[in-house]
Amino acid sequence: MRSLISPQKISQHLADLAFDGWLVYDYRGLNPVMGQVFGESLFLTRRAFLLFTPDDGPRMLVSRVDYTESMEHLDGIAVDTYTTWQDLGTWLQDHISPLRVLAMEYSPSGALPAMSWVDGGTLDLIRALGTEVVSSAELFQLAAAAWSEENLRSHERAMGHVVGIKDAAFELVATRLAAGEPCNESSTQAFILEQFAAHDLVTDEPPIVSVNANSGDPHYAPSPEAGAPIEKGDWLLIDLWAKEKGPAGIFADITWVGQMGPTVPERYAEVFAVVAAARNAVIERVISGGPARGYELDRVARDLISDAGYGEAFVHRTGHSLSAGDAVHGLGANLDDFETHDTRPIATGLGFTIEPGVYLPEFGVRSEVNVHMSPTGATVTAPVQAQPLTFDF
Repeated sequence: MRSLISPQKISQHLADLAFDGWLVYDYRGLNPVMGQVFGESLFLTRRAFLLFTPDDGPRMLVSRVDYTESMEHLDGIAVDTYTTWQDLGTWLQDHISPLRVLAMEYSPSGALPAMSWVDGGTLDLIRALGTEVVSSAELFQLAAAAWSEENLRSHERAMGHVVGIKDAAFELVATRLAAGEPCNESSTQAFILEQFAAHDLVTDEPPIVSVNANSGDPHYAPSPEAGAPIEKGDWLLIDLWAKEKGPAGIFADITWVGQMGPTVPERYAEVFAVVAAARNAVIERVISGGPARGYELDRVARDLISDAGYGEAFVHRTGHSLSAGDAVHGLGANLDDFETHDTRPIATGLGFTIEPGVYLPEFGVRSEVNVHMSPTGATVTAPVQAQPLTFDF
């Protein structure tokens, strides 16, 4: 069946963090961590628990209704079944009550919603066994969000394709405008999706193609039928992300901007320079600044943009986690002291985006790169845009 993240690695991290166990709870696929631990989503219609402890092998409890023969072939994992709620309670009593400190997908006060998936009633159930429940957020990123060599190679291949598709999209717009042909956001978005399919890449959402004032909305997405026209002299932002198929794939996620003409207006160049400086300051910090936590890196970019007078126009976190899974927003540490206060360390093995932005009524600027924290230091895996693209028709 599915390949499990190394139980030995999890056991070591449990010991390092002084946790007695990690209990992954899922009900009808609501907890994405369960799928990430196995490398793919499980089909579970009833409550399921997966328990890791430092000394014993992993053990899973599933309903008899959900049990399949393929579960017999999970490497190194014992699978138990239950039929009634009393059976479930007995299993929990036997396996959980001896544990003093247990990590679960829980975040005190909901501080990190990306790692808060266990409902309050289930927390009550576990705590009633005399066990202290702590957050698994840091444990998860150490054990499951860190990239393997296979993850890194997959990301690098995807990045090569995504960068080429970005270039081709801008060139497509320029070619159509030079020829006097109609061009709009939707047709450009469709071209990018076609290129993803041609390179056997997948994505969780369509790319962002936004012109002029639309680029001032950080999550604007054109309608497939009625995207705004793109004309000579327009400002264009393209944000695209994709990955290779399969559980080892890591998204490549970049954003570039361009002026569909030969000269960038002064105000646009000024804002781009501020955003690029914030991006570069974060890159410099992760390369040479030593250990950091997610909120600290967000502050590097946010303080610079605020000092330049655009703080109120920077309306999202500086970056998000990139980890294996079907969603571009991973579950590791985010560069965030805005939407949340992410205190998790930017640990070795993690990947993430750096994407500060300034969003004004007339236009918006975002510049996005990806970074991997390798054992030898931080590596920027995407080209870094130095100036807005320009086109001389």
